Amino acid sequence: MKTSSRETKGKGRIRSLSRKGTLTGKSATVAAGTPTRGGATVCERCGAVFSRRTWRRDRKLADRTLAMATWAVCPACEQVEGGEYFGRVVARGAYVESNETAIRQRIENVAARAEFTQPQHRVVSISRGREGLEGLPTSQKLAHRIAHELKKAFGGKTSYAWSDRDGTLLATWERREIGRASCRERV
Repeated sequence: MKTSSRETKGKGRIRSLSRKGTLTGKSATVAAGTPTRGGATVCERCGAVFSRRTWRRDRKLADRTLAMATWAVCPACEQVEGGEYFGRVVARGAYVESNETAIRQRIENVAARAEFTQPQHRVVSISRGREGLEGLPTSQKLAHRIAHELKKAFGGKTSYAWSDRDGTLLATWERREIGRASCRERV
């Protein structure tokens, strides 16, 4: 008599239930301080929709659901308004001085792409600081992604330092030489 794969308990299924990070109650840092809402919630500023425990931009709501939806401000809009950030990207070196507009544009493009799929990932500000060009994203993941994309697009070196004190990530991208354009710059 043959048993189906659903009837037998394999090690993979057992291990997946006992792994760290598989808990259903786990939430992102941004959403940790936000009260849970029942039903669909729509952000009155950016139009993101909160349903199934996440904020998304691409969710379409039926007219009936939209009429019953709660209107509120999403955590990302509150973070941007309050100037709260969980990451810091510092771009420094002689290359940054001469190509600041291209680097700013790259940071904005990476942030826009991230924001399209995950509205909580935004850049609070991009400014010129003591150390160089400084970007303040709303999440550690976006800070890491921006530094990685800068390295990929323009070359140079990246370093990452996580803070135990306040939970932020300092991502530093550095390129000292001005010459030798990378592949993406020549296109």
